[in-house]
Amino acid sequence: MYQKLIIIGNLGRDPEMRFTPDGNPVTQISVATSRRYKDNDETTWFRVSVWGKQAESVNQYLQKGSKVLVEGRLSPDSNGGPRVFQKKDGTWAASYEVTAENVRFLSAKGEVSGSPSGMDDAGDDDIPF
Repeated sequence: MYQKLIIIGNLGRDPEMRFTPDGNPVTQISVATSRRYKDNDETTWFRVSVWGKQAESVNQYLQKGSKVLVEGRLSPDSNGGPRVFQKKDGTWAASYEVTAENVRFLSAKGEVSGSPSGMDDAGDDDIPF
């Protein structure tokens, strides 16, 4: 069996790089995708983990608002679904976790793309991680 997920969107915050105990770099990014149908705007957030040399490049060259294409696989919770959590305001939300296999930069270095609808107003409470 095989799965592949392709996401094109904008970073909702600057990348955060950490290192595993054995020294492997891992960078976390949050990617917002959007679509418009009829008179509705819909934004979906993905939490993406990038590993190895690619993690270092993502951390060095991307910033909040950068446009990216991510190829990867969903990383489900122990029940096979998205991570469900309760936000500070008491409402429930889900986090879609993705392990990146490839990240392509769609913005030039230092260029920040237009954000998806709803991302301009997104505070830390709106981003589910």
